Amino acid sequence: MSQINPSTEPFLLPGSRIGCLLIHGFTGSPKEMRGMGEYLNQRGYSCLGIRLHGHATEPEDMLRSRWNDWTASVEDGFHQLSGITDRIYLIGLSMGGALALLMSTRLDVSGVIAMATPHQLPTDYPIWLLRLYGRFVRFSKKAGGIPGNSWRDKAAYVDHFSYPQNPILAVAELKLLLNEMQAQLQSVHVPVLLMHSHDDNYVLPENMEQIYAGLINASDKTKIYITESSHVVTRDAAQNQVFESALNFIRSIENQKITVRELE
Repeated sequence: MSQINPSTEPFLLPGSRIGCLLIHGFTGSPKEMRGMGEYLNQRGYSCLGIRLHGHATEPEDMLRSRWNDWTASVEDGFHQLSGITDRIYLIGLSMGGALALLMSTRLDVSGVIAMATPHQLPTDYPIWLLRLYGRFVRFSKKAGGIPGNSWRDKAAYVDHFSYPQNPILAVAELKLLLNEMQAQLQSVHVPVLLMHSHDDNYVLPENMEQIYAGLINASDKTKIYITESSHVVTRDAAQNQVFESALNFIRSIENQKITVRELE
């Protein structure tokens, strides 16, 4: 049985009755969300960083993952965090952002923060073709140029963990997930904060604009562009801006709830 790689374990940081469920990206691990979890926990929030099915062990494990395994991972985390909190915010990076948006239509959450989130794959290959190709070629090189070249904080890149290649069969599942997210964007009713780096050459910034346009029924929606960061905005040089923006978003919603209770 595959073992979780050291430093990539799920984490629980207990705090107040307001919870943050942190969801990592495709081929990533809870490690890429831990700094954000620690930041929010130090400001009082209970934070749970989950491990998505097939991640943080070895790439072969992702070949057996299906997109609804990843939604189940989020749902499991939500119910675990519900045991110690009254309200929960879903916070996701990349594919984790897509999961956060989609699962906000299935779970009782107070808001969503989606960072560097894809609206669609860079090349729109048919799912049947990806599945057929994946039977013969298990892994493909990641797009975006030389690995680590876009990172501003090189030390953070050296310490970063993700699978070095994309499992082709899992890419087909990612496309199915994104198709489902696209179909459900109009059903998102909670407040949403979108963040994306201008310099992201892995998931291009226009993806944020497409998601923003699809959120036609969100009670509130905000988009923020980050500079001086790679795709992994939670770990690169601009992480403090990302963390502060997330904190301000959550605080603004919580302050509105307090105001409403005072008026009642």
